[in-house]
Amino acid sequence: MPETLPPLILGSSSPYRRELLMRLTLPFTTHSPDVDESRLDGEPAAAQARRLARLKADAIAARFPHACVIGSDQVASCRGQHYGKPGNRAAAIAQLAELSASTVVFDTALCVIDPRTGRHLEASVPTEVAFRALTPDEIERYVDIDTPFDCAGAAKSEALGIALLERLSGDDPTALVGLPLIRLSALLREIGYPLP
Repeated sequence: MPETLPPLILGSSSPYRRELLMRLTLPFTTHSPDVDESRLDGEPAAAQARRLARLKADAIAARFPHACVIGSDQVASCRGQHYGKPGNRAAAIAQLAELSASTVVFDTALCVIDPRTGRHLEASVPTEVAFRALTPDEIERYVDIDTPFDCAGAAKSEALGIALLERLSGDDPTALVGLPLIRLSALLREIGYPLP
């Protein structure tokens, strides 16, 4: 008789991550981890993303100790500056003005906790994004249409934000949206979830 797998929980309030995880057709629930996402002094972007992904997974695992928990986080960085979710129109416009004609690295980290062993399976997937030179009118028009207030770097690549870019490169196209499904699928298969 096959082993019963633990229930799967996505530790996130992000609708983008929820929509991405639905692609894998595994049953899951979502819970908000409610953690402090502040950057530590001098913390590199990739390290911050990894720390927060683990913190989010641990926060949910503490509440649901018999579940397999997925935590994920993303930090955008350019020229040593970190860019989070702008939160409002003015901040989104300011972010895009700073990122115009620049290359930004979006570090997306994963942490999956197997409750049967207590193991933390982790991965980090960087995506390099080159923004084209943007005029103030283009930035405002884009922000008013796409309202990217809850996206690091103030651009939704899965929507109209793709028109702001010259190129992007990385190992997983879904990492830029916030949940690297190629790496996540590999981690879930390692735990025993039936994925093709």
